[in-house]
Amino acid sequence: MSVSVVAADRSVCAPLPVLGRDVRVPLVTGGEVDYAALDYAASAPALQRVWDDVAAYAPYYGSVHRGAGYLSQLSTDLFENSRRTIEEFLGCGAEDQVIFTRSTTDSLNLLASVLPQDTRVFVFETEHHASLLPWEQRTDVAVTYLNAPRTPQQAVDTLEKALAEREPYGPALVCVTGASNVTGELWPVRELAAAAHAHGARIVLDAAQLVPHHPVDLAELDVDWVAFSGHKLYAPFGAGVLAGRADWLQDAAPYLAGGGASRKVSRRTDGGVDVEWHTTAARHEAGSPNVIGAYAIASACRALSEAGFEDLIAREQALITRVREGLAEVPEVNVLSLFGEDAARVGVLSFVVEGWNSSHFAAALSAEYGIGVRDGLFCAHPLVRTLLGSEPQEPGECGAPDSAPGERSLNAIRVSFGAGTPDEHVERFLRAVKELVTDGARWNYRTEGGRCVPAV
Repeated sequence: MSVSVVAADRSVCAPLPVLGRDVRVPLVTGGEVDYAALDYAASAPALQRVWDDVAAYAPYYGSVHRGAGYLSQLSTDLFENSRRTIEEFLGCGAEDQVIFTRSTTDSLNLLASVLPQDTRVFVFETEHHASLLPWEQRTDVAVTYLNAPRTPQQAVDTLEKALAEREPYGPALVCVTGASNVTGELWPVRELAAAAHAHGARIVLDAAQLVPHHPVDLAELDVDWVAFSGHKLYAPFGAGVLAGRADWLQDAAPYLAGGGASRKVSRRTDGGVDVEWHTTAARHEAGSPNVIGAYAIASACRALSEAGFEDLIAREQALITRVREGLAEVPEVNVLSLFGEDAARVGVLSFVVEGWNSSHFAAALSAEYGIGVRDGLFCAHPLVRTLLGSEPQEPGECGAPDSAPGERSLNAIRVSFGAGTPDEHVERFLRAVKELVTDGARWNYRTEGGRCVPAV
């Protein structure tokens, strides 16, 4: 059973059509301009195709796994077919499971909840908080935080050494990002996976910033699990994925207890209840599932596969080169990097501007040029503090974020882009950077609620 709808135009163009591409925003200096969304690393705009697919399905929406009616059966079929689409997209094996979650954060917290007792987790301090923090919630799990490496090989060597020295020898998990949400740099996932497996450890890949830009295949990368969010993958509606090995997932108690996770519930003579839990992905999907979110992710997977990652990567690399060359023309700009200028990366770059507080600079880009970027520490505080350790942040006219006692203010600017980014947005961004550095802001700004905003 499948949804029969009239499909939208599926012709591939560069850039791929996304929602919001024609949105006009006001400028404080007067007039309007097309909004330049350059904050893909936070949430990428939804592909037009994804939105059209969801809109076509919406009238057929029904309860999943619960109803005998036609729409319920149709929705259940669509939900499970979405799971199979994602299995194919990720190269899952026959024994792997795809579990639908709310986000990357939710996926990694789910995995943390199923770790065997006394597991030792190894995670670099450079991780996003979504993959840095969940493990601490388990009092029976030990966490080893690894220092920020300065080369991909140093990352592998650091992990090798830590794994070899672990005591006692028992279950272990390595958590690593595929692409940094701060620098965009690609991590040596295959080599880290090989090191983990050589020492009897498993590995989970935080692919939140990788999967929108590059193919992610569990078998090829040799990882045990992969986690990502739909809203990074051009799909809205608050859904995510944890995919990979089933054994730890099957052996652990359900992430949430409730309907859908339970196969059979019966009363005991002593007044309690006995529960038989599912052993499939349903074990960790209690409650009515986000069928629209799952379908949106599957639609985005199909759209990217059909567009061809090879072509998408080639175009994105051209944009990366243009941004890096343009920023290099401004001596006051310092692009942040762990692995150096020659490191492979996706369309994510962070930088600071001499003489500017980053919040002030980001506010001026928005108010005076209609450009949306991100400023701050990007939910990767240890990494950004490491990268900015020797970079003074001037207070500027406004926007200096609060700092911990004894620390100076630290923040940076992040520009990020992808398959839906027009060339004009990149060119406008580079022009704006040069004009702001050369001529200064054309408007006055003030701090309001911790944010730098135009003064009225």
